[in-house]
Amino acid sequence: MKGEIRILKILLALYIFLCLLFAGLNYGVAPGASEEVAELIRNIWHFYENYFKTFLIIAGSWLTLRITGKRSRMQKRNFTGFIMAALLVHILGPVLTGNPDLYFFAMPLPWSSTALQAAVEESAFRSHHLPLWGLGGLSASLAVYILITVVIFTGTVLLGRRWQCSTLCLFNGFISETFSPAFPLLGKRSAPGKKLRKLFVVLKWALLAAALLFFLFWFYVLISGDYRESLAERLADIEVYKYLTVELLMAMFFWVAFTGRGYCYYCPLGTVLGWISRRAGQKIRTDLKNCIQCGKCDRTCPMAIEIRKYAQMKRDVVSSRCVGCGHCVDACPTGTLEYSTAFLEKIRRVK
Repeated sequence: MKGEIRILKILLALYIFLCLLFAGLNYGVAPGASEEVAELIRNIWHFYENYFKTFLIIAGSWLTLRITGKRSRMQKRNFTGFIMAALLVHILGPVLTGNPDLYFFAMPLPWSSTALQAAVEESAFRSHHLPLWGLGGLSASLAVYILITVVIFTGTVLLGRRWQCSTLCLFNGFISETFSPAFPLLGKRSAPGKKLRKLFVVLKWALLAAALLFFLFWFYVLISGDYRESLAERLADIEVYKYLTVELLMAMFFWVAFTGRGYCYYCPLGTVLGWISRRAGQKIRTDLKNCIQCGKCDRTCPMAIEIRKYAQMKRDVVSSRCVGCGHCVDACPTGTLEYSTAFLEKIRRVK
């Protein structure tokens, strides 16, 4: 087990180092480099972002299952979803659409306004990428974006936040699951304290407000045709900086120092899906058997939800923070817990 954890930590450290290196080259060096150098950097970035990430998901899933053992029923489902999503979005999708950056069309609003920018004919994003992808590739990417948006929101209505955050998310979800035994990269495992969780709440609302601002601006431009170049380019740059700092770099900081789910506390898409999942009846049932108060559910929950006190009273755990990873369900030695939604309840009654 120690050997597998050590390999996981090495792979995670390699992923972080290469991401910082190649992202710096792609976003910092490539725009001002010659076409030949820029093309080389883009190719390296695309290989890392697509093929290396897919390899990590497969290798990390296998190693984590060796560590967690046979009881990881829900984690196995998580890994199956991430591997399928990676093969479609990072391998098959780019080949079919001609767009190696298809990943940025695989996260619906309010996470990114990339798709709206691509749909605005005057935007710098469209002008830059149209020669690279072609009109067919751009159109196909927009079609993929619409399809994925429908799939994610429909799936959340039926299956709760688990559908995206613990099965399909290729930004933070896959790392937090496939490398779960490796967190934190440095130091000892500990749940975020109350002060840090309060900071997450502030970040959650601030990031959601920013995401809605970007969405409303680009939606207005798309509908009205009122494109103001200087303002549009400034907002597009701000959104890129937001992605690189508040999202990418901070997510990696949490992987190193706290938990793989740090970003999930304030992800703008996760916030919206959390609202939807509550209305979809998402909950952790605690009444299947008797709770023995071992505390394994609390210790394994990456979102610091106090499951044990609910289990003691046999009350359902209902929290918009719950990402539906199922770690508590897998860890419960008595089989007391069960992840559920209103739709899943109906399916079980039919059976």
